[in-house]
Amino acid sequence: MSLLLLLAVSLAGQPMAFTNAHIIPVEGPEIQRGTLLVEDGKILAVGESIEIPEDALVQDCANQVIMPGLICTHSHIGGWGGADRSGPIQPDARIIDALNPRSSGWKRALAGGLTSLNVMPGSGHLLSGQTVYLKLRPRVGTIGEMAYRFPDGSPMGGIKMANGTNPQGAPPFPGTRSKAAALVRQKYLEAQKYQRDLEATADGGEAPPRDLGLEALVEALEGKRVVHHHTHRADDIVTVLRLSEEFGFRLVLHHVSEAIMVAEEIAEANVPCSVIMIDSPGGKQEAINLSFETGRVLDEHGVKVAYHTDDYITDSRYFFRSAALGIRAGLARDTALASLSLHGAEMMDLGDQIGSLVPGKDADFVILSGDPFSIDTRVQQTWVEGNLAFDLANPSDRLFAEGGFGGSNEVNPYMCCTKNECEGCAQ
Repeated sequence: MSLLLLLAVSLAGQPMAFTNAHIIPVEGPEIQRGTLLVEDGKILAVGESIEIPEDALVQDCANQVIMPGLICTHSHIGGWGGADRSGPIQPDARIIDALNPRSSGWKRALAGGLTSLNVMPGSGHLLSGQTVYLKLRPRVGTIGEMAYRFPDGSPMGGIKMANGTNPQGAPPFPGTRSKAAALVRQKYLEAQKYQRDLEATADGGEAPPRDLGLEALVEALEGKRVVHHHTHRADDIVTVLRLSEEFGFRLVLHHVSEAIMVAEEIAEANVPCSVIMIDSPGGKQEAINLSFETGRVLDEHGVKVAYHTDDYITDSRYFFRSAALGIRAGLARDTALASLSLHGAEMMDLGDQIGSLVPGKDADFVILSGDPFSIDTRVQQTWVEGNLAFDLANPSDRLFAEGGFGGSNEVNPYMCCTKNECEGCAQ
């Protein structure tokens, strides 16, 4: 790392100017040769003719591209355990309690240009718990320090639900799709009653016994939490739309392998889609009709589209490829860029804070060696709130970008027999 970059990281409050870059703001036209000015973790200015303060630290980004930090609406890095096998619906489980702030996954994500994530529990339940929205701030010690916050100060996140084959199983798990929907309906009816009881309490009625799971579902009913719903088959997608209309919860559809078949229904419901893109054979039977054209078709129907990694399904370091495959199937470039940034932010209720290079938003951005959708392009640097969080020129960071011996180790080995020279290794 250069002396200039060391100063840029250490001098809080001093403006920094990234000059001579091809800038992709996402909101607004691309700037062929411009300057990004940041200070105190926020974007001050973006444009071709920006007055640079005399005390600013300047980094020349000639022949490089700057765009907003990438946002993954569906990730499982950091430790993804939510609900357990005791029941199919567990809204009281909070993924924030299962995450390891020292996981190698965060650094891998930064190496791919990601700066914010919606980290989810798995899809083996009809409802596996509460997700958490995280910003990959460097040098933090706890998950709480990474978490976005609701206005009341609580960690910000949604509700993770699933249907199709993943949550099916022996009782108490559903054995059919109709039973799955029935169990979900019953739980939301309980949440509606709990909501009424809470409202009565405000008018002087007796408070109901506290129920952490129903509290979370009431937050979904009231629109505080978005329901992020795993679903693949066209009939399963329509079932989710039906439940959302019935109970009034806000919804983002995830994966949507057969969305093309019901694009009109999704558009009519005005529900955004977070799409998975896999370019290798295999996977589950209900995803057999997954198509590269999903993003284009949904966009043509007026549906807001984002892509996600579902990491480890797609490694966070290769997130650009998802939108690139969408472009290959006809997705417009501007939509593809937004699908990796602004659209994801909006699906997480964070569009006014992140997702584009606009004055006043957080200084989360990535510096690339070339066009985002070129196979030859490398992530050079990732910045979070004006702090350098990943630098390809730093050998320890490069290890996470490229792999190799010692890369992505969760902990340093300490047992004697892990050392090659230890006599015990031969025993």
